[in-house]
Amino acid sequence: MTATQTIETMQPWQIDASHTNVQFSVRHLMISTVRGTFTEVTGTIGSDPADSNATDVRVTIPVASIQTRDQKRDAHLLSPDFFDVANYPEITFIGKRVEGDVTREFKLIGDLTIRGTTKEFVLDVTNEGITSDPWGNDRMGFSGTGKLNRTAYGLNWNAVLETGGFVVGEDVKLSIDVELVRPKA
Repeated sequence: MTATQTIETMQPWQIDASHTNVQFSVRHLMISTVRGTFTEVTGTIGSDPADSNATDVRVTIPVASIQTRDQKRDAHLLSPDFFDVANYPEITFIGKRVEGDVTREFKLIGDLTIRGTTKEFVLDVTNEGITSDPWGNDRMGFSGTGKLNRTAYGLNWNAVLETGGFVVGEDVKLSIDVELVRPKA
């Protein structure tokens, strides 16, 4: 986004939550991988038709929407040991810049805030295309991947195994598929 632009002057797109997936995976007991998803996500993405690299990305994920297919594990993840949802109910991402060709593959760099800690985060993104739906709305799709160290965001709980290693790995892989919609005028 250039200094003189705001999301209001750009062409706004809304995240279509029913066609968007935010998934994560982390090593468990050093021998397997646990996968989960956040079932709710909202946000807007603005783009400047005159400059395809000028973007304004704002995404919010309610932490309470986490699902790992195990209620006890989900409750533990929401507790102060991990996300501390009572004090930090949302994860946010604010895009700062794009590097590469937004019509193909690019990097989206922004500020990711988890548990009150904000760090620069990079998503490797693929543009999946643009189309119109049967109701005349514009649709655009992107897929992205990234990796973060959970302890850098204050998600520190762990336990040492008798055989060495830890219960939960530090690296968390993210996989995101997002569909955007821009309603017809």
